[in-house]
Amino acid sequence: MDYAGRTAWITGASSGIGAALARDLAERGANVVLSGRDEARLEAVAKDCGEALVLPFDVRDEAALADATAKAIAWKGGVDLAFANAGVSQRSRALKTSMQVYRDIIDIDLTAQIAFSQGLIGHMTERGSGALAFVSSIAGKVGVPMRTAYCAVKFGLAGYADALRAELSQTGVSVHVIYPGSVATDVARNALVADGSKRGRSDRAIDEGIPAPDAAKTMLDEIAAGTREIIVAQGMEAGMGEMRRTPDQLFDQVAAMVANGYMEKLEAEG
Repeated sequence: MDYAGRTAWITGASSGIGAALARDLAERGANVVLSGRDEARLEAVAKDCGEALVLPFDVRDEAALADATAKAIAWKGGVDLAFANAGVSQRSRALKTSMQVYRDIIDIDLTAQIAFSQGLIGHMTERGSGALAFVSSIAGKVGVPMRTAYCAVKFGLAGYADALRAELSQTGVSVHVIYPGSVATDVARNALVADGSKRGRSDRAIDEGIPAPDAAKTMLDEIAAGTREIIVAQGMEAGMGEMRRTPDQLFDQVAAMVANGYMEKLEAEG
């Protein structure tokens, strides 16, 4: 994919990976749509992004999402690339974690990201082009202690994306799943603890992680190259991700099922 002249929509764009993606895309000539809850921070990112559209909303608000989707599509006549990037992490033992924390993380990191994608797949398939990128995590490949809710949603997001990729494999729309390891952002500081409050402090691993601009560059380079599963990590985390990498042969096998009429046969069976 050549990003010049393309329109890219990023959720969670006010900071961290999302903001870095926006700035890098703008440097590559893309028009960027920035979404998140904090309008002031989005506007600050937009100042670095040339021509940008700021659409603030809470990803859990489906009416607001539908309105933003219509505006994003209308702005430049279509959305070419969408990053489902909004999310919140966790730092608490399962034994001590309230169910409300699980519900909140599922709503933000999984249900809302699926809704974001569902609002765009009809538009993209009608055009016969586009790319959807889902930001999972190495914790979406390997179960990591103190992150049971986070692992659940990141595994789930990857499952949705892999199935969606197969369904869209004959449409010209590509699907990419990104598995970051430790990236130097506020993800740990903003993580929820057992009672649902914010942790308020970072991790050493995060602070010493990959700089967000470097991570964003790798993600965009890999999407441009057509890579379906993108691992952005270093050291032990990179090794974990590679050990659990899905072989391209398996993705191809499932896509072949679709090409051979699997979905039509299943629908015909009622």
